[in-house]
Amino acid sequence: MIVGVPKETFQGERRVALIPALVPALERRGVEVLIEPGAGAGAGFPDEASTSKGAKLATSRDDLFSRAEILFMVRTPGANPHGGQQDLAQMRSGQVVIGFAEPLSELEMTRAVAEKGVTLFGTEMIPRITRAQSMDTLSSMATVAGYKAVLLAAEALPRMFPLLMTAAGTVAPAHVLIIGAGVAGLQAISTARRLGAVVNAYDVRPAVKEQVESLGAKFVELDLDTQAAEDAGGYAKALGEEFYRRQRELMGEVIAHNEVVITTAAVPGKKAPVLVTAQMVRGMSPGSVIVDLAAERGGNCELTRPNETVVEHGVTIIGPVNLPASVPFHASQMYAKNLTNLIELFVKDGKMDLDVDDEIVQGTMVTRGGRVVHPAVCELLGIPAPASPDAAASGKEG
Repeated sequence: MIVGVPKETFQGERRVALIPALVPALERRGVEVLIEPGAGAGAGFPDEASTSKGAKLATSRDDLFSRAEILFMVRTPGANPHGGQQDLAQMRSGQVVIGFAEPLSELEMTRAVAEKGVTLFGTEMIPRITRAQSMDTLSSMATVAGYKAVLLAAEALPRMFPLLMTAAGTVAPAHVLIIGAGVAGLQAISTARRLGAVVNAYDVRPAVKEQVESLGAKFVELDLDTQAAEDAGGYAKALGEEFYRRQRELMGEVIAHNEVVITTAAVPGKKAPVLVTAQMVRGMSPGSVIVDLAAERGGNCELTRPNETVVEHGVTIIGPVNLPASVPFHASQMYAKNLTNLIELFVKDGKMDLDVDDEIVQGTMVTRGGRVVHPAVCELLGIPAPASPDAAASGKEG
């Protein structure tokens, strides 16, 4: 069995889906690794590093797609609007594709992948269960994004983060507010604390208070009913507009007392909720900074512009897109480990051994046998979900 690792074609994407150090782990499972020339160069992994570990180089991208039975990708066609069309044309029926796929938002591309006969695993759909933690690509990439967001804020802020006692007087520490205490938010808290800032954090889930405080931040509590903030799979749920309106009312005063605000609130497949209004921005002191990690999904700040840095009312608003690609070496290292762990579920002794009853396989498999099989995606497409992925593979209706 051959696992192919193509070079990413999305603009600005520097990550690679497999690093040289993990090639031997796949080979021990009877899998041959085929790399497109230059695939890892942007992340700091030259071809020679991969071939020295046992990987082989394809002669071209066409050669790789035609020979690989499984494709490891950072961005599958759904997450690569332009280059994805060309990739889809080169895929073939029965091929297994693993990577970020945006199946809940890029519905037509998901349908097209299904019609091609490809078995697609969308890694952003990994269930939030203990057994799947080592495969959770969203958490890995959120770790990188949370870290880098604080560095962007520190660079843009006209203050230093730490408290300093100097001969020229005392330098007061920066006050940082992290909105959303998921993986990205917790990493942002840790990084801001390491830089010496006074950190406050808010999340709609009161259960994360202990985690926030364990990192040295103060948990902000608002008088809101948050019982429906999380779904059974551990992902954030969209709440009603009345909830967000009340949340914004209470949040305004909190934001005004911080020089840095980092927002991380995102709901899979949906537009990000607006948590920071233009009025709140006007209430911040001049020189303050907002880093909006939800910029790619519309932004948590009303004034955010994706992939741009703007100044409004004296406040710098940074809307980064694809932050993990700006730290490609370690982002690739974590992502590749996630994929290597995932493939252990369905490759044994160099052969495909897919247990469709496995909770992780069911939660991650998006297409199979010419059909969309993931229930959530089927619902969005308005089509019936198959009774099981096996039924889809055999052509039986659900």
